[in-house]
Amino acid sequence: MGARGLLIALTAATLLCSAACATGPGPSPAAVEQLAVPGFSFATDTFAFRNDIRSRNPNAPDLYANYCFVLARSLRQFFAFARFDPSAPRLSHDGYADRIREVVARAPWDAPAPADDRIVIPGYPNLRALSEGEEQIVKESLGTRFWTWVHWTNWRVTLPVTDGHQAGVAREMMDEIAQGRLVQLLVTNWPKPELNHTVVAFEFREASTGIEFQVWDPNNPASPGQLTFDRERSRFVATNLYDTEFGLIRVFRMYYSPWL
Repeated sequence: MGARGLLIALTAATLLCSAACATGPGPSPAAVEQLAVPGFSFATDTFAFRNDIRSRNPNAPDLYANYCFVLARSLRQFFAFARFDPSAPRLSHDGYADRIREVVARAPWDAPAPADDRIVIPGYPNLRALSEGEEQIVKESLGTRFWTWVHWTNWRVTLPVTDGHQAGVAREMMDEIAQGRLVQLLVTNWPKPELNHTVVAFEFREASTGIEFQVWDPNNPASPGQLTFDRERSRFVATNLYDTEFGLIRVFRMYYSPWL
């Protein structure tokens, strides 16, 4: 193996360990019992349409299915980089398509933009209204699902994780929410084919069972879901995820750096 090959191998091994086997301090009691991302509203800052499940609609034509990763990433990008101005004149369909593409072209791990540097979406008060009024244009402009299917970090669903790793993820989620950032998660109960999915956490609260995280699920625009970090078992539990049985799951953070 040459020097280049050795460097690639060492890099891959390092990333593998950090992604699947990292350990860290478990969540400590939060300074507050409940905390949500400031300024985020489930009712207004989420998409009005759903990501459909292909297996539940096998014969439906033109189904908007398997876009969960695209929708979750785009939700974060709109929250971080867009500003809505309902008093401004509405754009043509092409005009909205251009603005939407500008928003989703920004890296989701970048720091939220100040108001003056945000991309203005005129004619609508929020993302919910835009995605309801311009549904087809929004769907077409968010981008392809192909690259989310083949993203190199998706292999993590096949790997076991340590208790320390899951405790570290819970701690990072709490820290990110406390700092005002939405947290995109890869959630899985592989090898069971039921759940290999993504959600966005926006709130946590202390409970007798552990730490309850409120999440937006691309498959359910009507109401928040919930996953819980069980302190006693140091594991995550799907307590209320759409179309998912109650039970243990593994959780990884997504799209929070150029690497992961």
